[in-house]
Amino acid sequence: MNDTVDKLVIFLAKRDGIDKLVKTFQYVSKLVNWHVETTYPDIATRAKQWEVASGLSRKAFRTGRSLTGFNALRRSPGTSPGFRLLAVLANSGEMVYFFFDHFLWLARIGVIDAKYAKRMSFISAFGESVGYVFFVISDFILITKGLKAERKLLIEEKDSKETEGEIKKIRMDRIMRLMGVAANIADLIIALAEIEPNPFCNHTVTLGISGLVSAWAGWYRNWPS
Repeated sequence: MNDTVDKLVIFLAKRDGIDKLVKTFQYVSKLVNWHVETTYPDIATRAKQWEVASGLSRKAFRTGRSLTGFNALRRSPGTSPGFRLLAVLANSGEMVYFFFDHFLWLARIGVIDAKYAKRMSFISAFGESVGYVFFVISDFILITKGLKAERKLLIEEKDSKETEGEIKKIRMDRIMRLMGVAANIADLIIALAEIEPNPFCNHTVTLGISGLVSAWAGWYRNWPS
């Protein structure tokens, strides 16, 4: 059986794993910068540099990620017309997000004109928001179905290993989906700060906590069992 170090190596070997680690760096440094900005300006400057570097690194790691949504639609579009529609809307939004995020990264590092950064950021965040909304809807529908299935198994009161296994599987799926919902809502708040700036979403504490919730929910979902 793998120990913690084995699991950490496996986790960091995944693109999603290293992304969640660097995302943690990004939003911890954001909160540090905000906290010490007036008292320790030198530390705040270094924290800001760490935040920017982490953000740019994550964009580089996501190169080609727009193909993930396309492949999901190609391989597993859904079990019913309703879920197929939700899958198309969710994955299309995600594809727009990752595709234009590539150009945002190129604008930020100076490969293309920096004047395009704001436009690319808006389009990317808009697609991201659309994707998150429909992913959350899909997860809530599946969580509801899982609760009904679990209730049915409990009412039948079949005391067998098979029934216990089914219930355990349903509950684990529910936890994973709730982690997904938490991450998507947190990332939606961050995207809304770009689309429609407002005092709540754009506050550093809101952005920092949202980023960490998303990162740590991703840690949980991607950590090897």
